[in-house]
Amino acid sequence: MQKVLGYLLTWTTYGSWLQGDKRKYVKNGQILPPNPSLEKSNKQNMLFPQVSLTHTQREIITKAILAESEELDQQIFAISIRKNHVHLAADCNFISARAAVSHYKNAARLAMQTSGFTGRLWTKGFSVRYCFNPEQLNAIIAYVKNHNIQTP
Repeated sequence: MQKVLGYLLTWTTYGSWLQGDKRKYVKNGQILPPNPSLEKSNKQNMLFPQVSLTHTQREIITKAILAESEELDQQIFAISIRKNHVHLAADCNFISARAAVSHYKNAARLAMQTSGFTGRLWTKGFSVRYCFNPEQLNAIIAYVKNHNIQTP
């Protein structure tokens, strides 16, 4: 069994990538084709407005995630907070991807609430890509840095 050197974590803001989306979508681990009627139905069933992060909100979230990573003693190699999603390249440090995302989503949500945000911030779930060698790890770090040029 190979050792995991790090992972790329990605998650989206609320309402920014619904099931049925024209960019395809994932359900139960399967990539499914666009379904306009499903997307329309999901849009109508949203309980909160779709979230598109401002520059200031992106800075708040970056600071919250970096502070949480220190608490977790997890090294973040690169972070990119976009208007509708987050990319984060980190070492595993014996914390599961699911636990890390949970910590980071909660830290960001609490920081946003402190700054006056109301509503739902994140979608359920996340994506993870594991890196088993330095080349893979360097590739995801470059990918994240290329997205935003916001690195710790």
